Amino acid sequence: MSGRWWSGAAVTHSLVAVFAMGSWVSVNSLWVELPVVVRELPEGWNLPAYLSVMIALGNLGPMVVTVVHHCAPGWLNDRVVIHCIQALAVVASAFLAIFWSHRVGVAETERSLPFLLLTFVLALVCCTSNVTFLPFMFRYPPQYIRTFFIGQGLSALFPCVVALGQGVSQLECRMVNGTVQPEYLQENFPAQDFFWFLFVMLLVSALSFLALTWGRAESPQESDGAAEVRNGEETHRLCSGGAPVPEKEVQVEEQPPAPGFWTQRNIYLLVLLAASNALTNGVLPSVQSFTCLPYSTMTFHLSVVLGNIANPLACFLAMFVVLRSSAGLGFLSLAAGVFAAYLMALAALSPCPPLLGNPVAGVTLVVISWVLFTGMFSYLKVVVGILLHEAGHAALLWCGISIQVGSLVGALVMFPLVNVYQVFTRAQDCVDNHCS
Repeated sequence: MSGRWWSGAAVTHSLVAVFAMGSWVSVNSLWVELPVVVRELPEGWNLPAYLSVMIALGNLGPMVVTVVHHCAPGWLNDRVVIHCIQALAVVASAFLAIFWSHRVGVAETERSLPFLLLTFVLALVCCTSNVTFLPFMFRYPPQYIRTFFIGQGLSALFPCVVALGQGVSQLECRMVNGTVQPEYLQENFPAQDFFWFLFVMLLVSALSFLALTWGRAESPQESDGAAEVRNGEETHRLCSGGAPVPEKEVQVEEQPPAPGFWTQRNIYLLVLLAASNALTNGVLPSVQSFTCLPYSTMTFHLSVVLGNIANPLACFLAMFVVLRSSAGLGFLSLAAGVFAAYLMALAALSPCPPLLGNPVAGVTLVVISWVLFTGMFSYLKVVVGILLHEAGHAALLWCGISIQVGSLVGALVMFPLVNVYQVFTRAQDCVDNHCS
């Protein structure tokens, strides 16, 4: 009886969801904790730009895996790679909880080198999970793959719930020795506790994968989907109710797409995907502090947390409503671009953005803009991924390349503007910034 319970579908679905949660929980946690750590680390308001670059450089992981798969097919074992990167993530998160606030002198300037290096390691793990976790899930029937995507949504939801419980410090201006000094009230619990919670989530995810592979990795395939896997009619349609693609077929299809792939529509979809990722993963996150902090630290906190909640909600919507019209996708991109332009304007006008004198309207507008901007582009990216998936397995390679190139270009373009040329100006706490 206990054996049946352990091998039941409900247990497997739970393990798959928790396993998938570990895919992007590290990067999502770093973003939602940013309003807290930005005050403590020496990079200050420029920290989001550093974070964007570290995350973009994490794409080196999937690039290496892709090259190895191409040059030496079958040499990499997905299961072993997943165990390795999960162990790396658990260790890195523990070090992050201990050393996140440590500073190191670099070129006569203090830098949060441990935080940045550990961010890179965690980003490397998250990006590599894109090309290892899902191929592993090809062993399972499609209902488990849907559970996998739900679990990925939890990787954004759980950190947001914890961050809401943590709150964010409130600023008070107090007179000290005849001068006004900023004083921050403490959060409900410190950043160190938040990073220990990240450690626990990554550890639970790693243990869930260990449970999936420990004597039961093939059971769902054999019991529920063996017959379906042999049905070649639906092998390419991950979201249409067909069975997962067998590993041998995946290896055969890991070739450049046929010339028919390069249609105007597919090129258009790839361009939309690259542009949306450039904005959501590189450009706007680099200046998020400049768009929000002039209003208040609470504005920054709400924008980050609610924006991350909008991401899984948009992905969940895409599971039921898929916008296939090219014109509709273009209109959606344009609408999201309007909010992106408004947020960039706020960053450019920092420290004196519009409606600064009307805090309710100003805060409401900037938070809503971040939520809608993130939600619209998140939905767009999922829909484009679904449409490209229908073009064949090889199309997903170009889908991944577009995501990585867009994110990297966006981050690298913004980094010198924020940190070298200092195009954006931060507001000084408890000081008259001469905003009329």
